[in-house]
Amino acid sequence: MAILAPSILSADYMHFHEDMDRAKCDGAKWLHVDIMDGHFVPNITFGYGWVKAMRKITDLTLDVHLMIDTPIKYAEEFCKAGADYLTIHVEADTPENIHKTIDLIRALGVKPGVVVKPNTPAEAVAPYIEKVDMVLVMTVEPGFGGQKFMAHMMPKLKELRQMIDEKNPGCHLEVDGGVDLITAETCKENGADVLVAGSAFFGSKDRPAFVTAIEK
Repeated sequence: MAILAPSILSADYMHFHEDMDRAKCDGAKWLHVDIMDGHFVPNITFGYGWVKAMRKITDLTLDVHLMIDTPIKYAEEFCKAGADYLTIHVEADTPENIHKTIDLIRALGVKPGVVVKPNTPAEAVAPYIEKVDMVLVMTVEPGFGGQKFMAHMMPKLKELRQMIDEKNPGCHLEVDGGVDLITAETCKENGADVLVAGSAFFGSKDRPAFVTAIEK
């Protein structure tokens, strides 16, 4: 069974509280929160103050994705703000600092994860696979919502599923980028068990049915 994580990047910011409440009423159990710094990716979104505000008004699982340089500088604040999962890009710092950041996140009681961009091979996850609770595969270039799904990421997804099954069976395998009712099935067939959907979810005419279809 899969988990849907609606991406708040596609929510209506003028009615943000209502969109979060409605997502829960529609059956969502997680929310995906994209943090962008304008350096690691060419866009800027939220800070840890936003996550802290979300934590005060929702009990949904907050899946916080840091698309930022040197995440070791900021991980503690996002953990304290209320993240349940905190994922960091393997490309965003040195291997030594990625290990240290994972350990810090874990020590603060939050579940750590690592993320790979489309051009980053599955092998880049190998040094961290036994230390994390989530591996996130980007199926678009990180930085903007609404991009087209990259189907050629599926062999990498399948390779990571095999790696997880062998090394850390309790770890989630998440996909983010261009996920809709059709591409979600492809992702699940290749091993994903957490699906991030932004515009496809928030733009759906029947959100409860969307959740049910993704999580079946």
